[in-house]
Amino acid sequence: MKSSLTLSLIFFCTSLFGQIDLRKPFENCNVSGSITILDHKNGKWITSDEKANEQEMLPASTFKIINLLIALETGVIKDENEIIKWPGSTDTTLYGYRPEIYKDMSVREAFQVSAGWAFIEIAKKIGRERYLHYLAKSEYGNNILSEKGDDFWNFGAFGISPKNQIAFLVKVHEGTAPFSQKSLRTLKEVMINEQKEEYTLRAKTGWTRVHGKDIGWWVGYVERKENTYFFATRLIKERSMLNPNFGACRKSITIDILKMLGAL
Repeated sequence: MKSSLTLSLIFFCTSLFGQIDLRKPFENCNVSGSITILDHKNGKWITSDEKANEQEMLPASTFKIINLLIALETGVIKDENEIIKWPGSTDTTLYGYRPEIYKDMSVREAFQVSAGWAFIEIAKKIGRERYLHYLAKSEYGNNILSEKGDDFWNFGAFGISPKNQIAFLVKVHEGTAPFSQKSLRTLKEVMINEQKEEYTLRAKTGWTRVHGKDIGWWVGYVERKENTYFFATRLIKERSMLNPNFGACRKSITIDILKMLGAL
């Protein structure tokens, strides 16, 4: 993804709190991965791993961000409160056993609890042709939708880099993504994880299991009155290597570093 901003590889960076080590939170969690942050006001990119920042991988459920926009824009759903009917079965081998989500639910709830089955039902109605159109128009990912199943964001050759994730989120934030302002407002509202007087945190997690690896994401942005900070954190581990904190570390690593930088 081309950008007019300069991307710098920074293992150590200076913040209001002095020098910080971007690698330390990963070590504390005993995981491998990377984080990329964009200080929007100052046009400053910070990354713990420049090579990983450009590497495309499956977006997993972070794809729900653009998926929701496409569903709204195509009229497949009328709004975030539309109810998606539970189809009655799901592959627990691929997605894990989550009985609490096996029910009819609104699009909003499906987004927030990351109910993959609901967005698979939506994907069936959108179709590959319309996905290809909006993904290309949005400059989101590599546009390779060769996976035969409807869940191409979790399996197959489709991929997106951390830098590309942030580039798209910048367009969402600025209102320049190729979707109606109504659709963008809906997405922004549904994406809220935390809202305080000082800031609003909008984000989405993702986790897929392919080729013997776990790939975990947390992407989003922190809006403050004086600045906006975008982030894309991606963790990778061998599935054979047990780490019960893998899922939680997606957020804890990100939050630790955002706090170090003064963004939270």
